[in-house]
Amino acid sequence: MTDTGPDLSGDWDLDPAHTRIGFSAKHAMVANVRGAFNELTGTLHVDFDDPDASKAEIVLQVASIDTRNAQRDEHLRSADFFDAETYPEITFRSTRIEEVGDNALVVSGDLTIRDVTKPITIPIEFTGVETDAFGALRAGFEGTRRIDRREFGLEWNMALDSGGWLVSEKITLEFELSAIKRESAAAAAA
Repeated sequence: MTDTGPDLSGDWDLDPAHTRIGFSAKHAMVANVRGAFNELTGTLHVDFDDPDASKAEIVLQVASIDTRNAQRDEHLRSADFFDAETYPEITFRSTRIEEVGDNALVVSGDLTIRDVTKPITIPIEFTGVETDAFGALRAGFEGTRRIDRREFGLEWNMALDSGGWLVSEKITLEFELSAIKRESAAAAAA
């Protein structure tokens, strides 16, 4: 994420309509089930002069989980899994953002699920920046990271007759992010 071309320094907001934060998990050891959180907010502060001041924060509304199956979604919202009534949000707050190569970032931070906070490091690809049809500067990012759901209190499972488990313990988090740069006060006044 070199600072050539448009000025990328400043504050950015995730565009929920063009952002997907989801997951995939093995079901019955044979099929992948994918889901996403449809309601989210997120901010990104980029500072090329002081990279340690760059930060990201994302908040997912647990009740917005969508796996394209209403019965499964209700089970995921229940106390067996996310317990959306008691823990309505999943949060990520960065502690460090590092540029490790051309268009390659490593974002470290704290992920909180069900009131359990664990450090996590996520490799992220900067996919580009473009001015959209409405004049807004838009940046894209993508990445994945596997986690063990049990570390966050997501313990429920059911043994299969074959000796395996109904739901895999390893979950792949999937990030497809579109961020829009906020106009600076000086630009907005011009």
